[in-house]
Amino acid sequence: MNLFSDIRALVLDCLQTMVADSALPQGLDFSNVAVEPPRDPAHGDMATNAAMVLAKPAGLKPREIADALAAALTADARIDSADVAGPGFLNLRLSSALWQGVVATALTDGLAFGRSDMGQGVRVNVEFVSANPTGPMHVGHTRGAVVGDALCNLLAFAGYDVTREYYINDGGAQVDVLARSAYERYREAHGLSPEIADGLYPGEYLKDVGEELKAEFGDTFLDQPESAWLEIVRNFATDRMMGMIREDLAALGVRMDVYSSEKALYGTGEIETAIEKLRAQNLIYTGTLEPPKGKTPEDWEPREQTLFRSTAHGDDVDRPIMKSDGSWTYFAPDIAYHYNKIAREFYLLIDIFGADHGGYVKRMKAAVSALSNGRVPLEVKLIQLVKLYKNGEPFKMSKRAGTFVTLRDVVDEVGADVTRFVMLTRKNDATLDFDFDKVLEQSRDNPVFYVQYAHARICSVLRKAADMGVATDDAALANAAHTLLDDPAELALMRKLAEWPRIVELAARTQEPHRIAAYLSELAAEFHGLWNRGNDTPALRFVQEGDLATTSAKIALARGTGVVISAGLAILGVTPVTEMR
Repeated sequence: MNLFSDIRALVLDCLQTMVADSALPQGLDFSNVAVEPPRDPAHGDMATNAAMVLAKPAGLKPREIADALAAALTADARIDSADVAGPGFLNLRLSSALWQGVVATALTDGLAFGRSDMGQGVRVNVEFVSANPTGPMHVGHTRGAVVGDALCNLLAFAGYDVTREYYINDGGAQVDVLARSAYERYREAHGLSPEIADGLYPGEYLKDVGEELKAEFGDTFLDQPESAWLEIVRNFATDRMMGMIREDLAALGVRMDVYSSEKALYGTGEIETAIEKLRAQNLIYTGTLEPPKGKTPEDWEPREQTLFRSTAHGDDVDRPIMKSDGSWTYFAPDIAYHYNKIAREFYLLIDIFGADHGGYVKRMKAAVSALSNGRVPLEVKLIQLVKLYKNGEPFKMSKRAGTFVTLRDVVDEVGADVTRFVMLTRKNDATLDFDFDKVLEQSRDNPVFYVQYAHARICSVLRKAADMGVATDDAALANAAHTLLDDPAELALMRKLAEWPRIVELAARTQEPHRIAAYLSELAAEFHGLWNRGNDTPALRFVQEGDLATTSAKIALARGTGVVISAGLAILGVTPVTEMR
């Protein structure tokens, strides 16, 4: 049930009738006709822009269309009134029965209320986190992990077939640095002083790896040249780091469906196959690039390179795919990796990158466009920085990590649920302030607490109603006398519940899970507002002593609200609480 879709369908039916009656010309495009909540709730329940978007192509004044459309709409029993505002917006007031019906639908559908078939089973690959396997995950990875996981939940709720994927960057120079760093800890485990030179990883987490290397290989590699141990130690340390990363993700409640290795692309022909696919389109050539911005002729040495003609697919400049020594650039295996995704028959690719990868977006989009012949879109979400505060001061680095605050630092401090919700309170491309003190505060200013408190209150009032003999199972509450819910505050809460299916589709369409967190905060505010009004007006209290019918109706509204809060929190990956401690 999506009331906004239902009323939009009614608007379109009325417009088609107007066309049939020659009140509107043939051939109009109705795709931009929208039905949305008005900016000011005092103006009505819903508003449509139909007259505004159709006036110019129809060659009519907006108010002419709006007046005729208003007359057609009010002939439907669902519409109480349709008022023309300003230059031609149409504000609609709906029958109370529609809002009351939302409660029954929420209780009947349960956690499936708001689910959509918008995605139509389209196979989506969401690649996120993909942290270098060189140490524990830091707070920036935490935000990317939460956004990626919540986006996957959201898309699945909206009808997409979603695969979560982690790309292990184990083919670059950073894993050689990891191996050298782990080797020094291996030497340390043998009682020698580690030589942590500049450029190596200083974190204490590698001490455990050093001990494990000693247990596995004894003193075999002591005083041996790097060529004797580099590959073995690299593979060993990478495996241990990925184990640590998997544990970190599990602590945050994130699971991956697929782990793909960059290293596995080398020597298999996959990179060469992808490049040949581009070469066949005349997109690979040998040439010389212009000097980068800021370079002067004196410090720029032009040289011929093997280039991908990415400008043919929207990039600003063409991109190197091969170094002068004949080895691949870092871009080449990424091209092959995305070609692999296309070959696995994903029809939408979503990559979630750190904000420092902003310059990488256009070249990757160009590659996917070329490799799929424009058939598979690639969407890239950039994750902005998280600023951590505690006691009014920036939160200090982790001693264990050596240079940064880890995911575990954050989760151990406030818990996974709080971490996840707070990470989703702002859009992914906006910087987020994470104050450890405020996120644990029990106040209205803390959105985590405010939403969870609403759910706990609902559970509490359900228990109280059950004690007085009210049947509180969803089936019974779905059949309560919802027509008794006619106070403006109760109707306002029902209107907010009715927005849930629309919010799901909007958030999925824009790929913005933070909209779910924002909606839950608004829903909680409506619920708390109704609860608080009951303190002054006893007739608004959810439990009406001696009146089982009215109590049942009001409890149904509370429970319907709880259903939506639970569904929304599930998308965010947060467990709803049944009582506050």
